Amino acid sequence: MTIKEESNSGYTARGPALWAVGGLLGALAASSCCILPLVLFSVGVSGAWIGQFTRLAPYQPIFVAITLICLSAGAWLVHRASKAPCTEGVCARPLSHRLVKSALLVTALLVAVAVAFDLLGPLLLNS
Repeated sequence: MTIKEESNSGYTARGPALWAVGGLLGALAASSCCILPLVLFSVGVSGAWIGQFTRLAPYQPIFVAITLICLSAGAWLVHRASKAPCTEGVCARPLSHRLVKSALLVTALLVAVAVAFDLLGPLLLNS
């Protein structure tokens, strides 16, 4: 097996970044019914169109599942890349692993807050 075949069949440097972006988009979609409008109002964005985000609430479990798949794949690829040996002493890393890990962490926190808000929101509002 030549070096070119190994690089094509194994780890690609942009794979974890794509999974991290997919996870971040899924996390924004998962939080679109409750947290995203609150954040938009907090930074001064307003309009009647923000109220339309509530229509996405029934799809939140699907968005959370997609986000968890993206998070798992991205974390696995980053973990695998850190253990992968460099061919001929050169490692191609166009995007920092620290940046990808940070994006995965922000995505995980956003999904956790969205799920916790849905679970704890009714308890807090009833008291």
